[in-house]
Amino acid sequence: MTTQAESNVRRPRVQKNVTRAIASDICAEVFPAGAMLPTENELCLRHGVSRTVIRESLKILESKGMVRGRSRIGTQVCPREEWNILDGQVLEWIGPRIFELDLLGSVLEARRAIEPFAAECAAERATVQEVAEIERAWQTMRDAEGDVARFTEADVAFHAALLRASHNRVFMQLAGIIQAALQFSLHASNAAVDAHGEAVAVHRELIEALRLRDGATARACSRRMLDLAARDLAVAERKRPLTTTALPSNEC
Repeated sequence: MTTQAESNVRRPRVQKNVTRAIASDICAEVFPAGAMLPTENELCLRHGVSRTVIRESLKILESKGMVRGRSRIGTQVCPREEWNILDGQVLEWIGPRIFELDLLGSVLEARRAIEPFAAECAAERATVQEVAEIERAWQTMRDAEGDVARFTEADVAFHAALLRASHNRVFMQLAGIIQAALQFSLHASNAAVDAHGEAVAVHRELIEALRLRDGATARACSRRMLDLAARDLAVAERKRPLTTTALPSNEC
């Protein structure tokens, strides 16, 4: 007999699986934009769960902009332009289609608009402790050669710390908001190449520019990093059947 405690442990897992399944169908255009999802009863039968689980899943999808509940009509799939594509779960659900939607290219364009200036600001404003935090992330990158997951985690930490070190309040907020998208973007580019010597070297040069309070060099280093990322993303696109299966998971 299942106890209440066991039920409470299982239910979040079941609900996550159902949410992922419905989201995957939406991303695969089994239910395209503008279409109505099956009724709650039909979804219950389809996934073998209660109406409570279905309702919770639909609430999650609605909070991420993927569906919209319409009174007395049902649940409608929203256009992709309305999805919260910076959300880690949404990126996970999109999966291999992340290349088809050019989301990684969009992330790179956003980084080109933000990071070079943030690096220049950091050269002027970063504290000794903040530079040390950035250097620790770089050291982990250097020591993680061959371990794409660990290298990417340190790479994300480097860039997030750099945004915070700019002391620009908007950039500091963005460090948290874009972290999931940055992780997917960096993982794709890092996984596409066999060695990261160039990336490690230019990250090191940026740290030296921060220490010397050299804003122009910091900006130039950031631009070089982004050029490398663009090159590696192009490789990832060509190797898509191999790289998309290895995107990092944000699901438990």
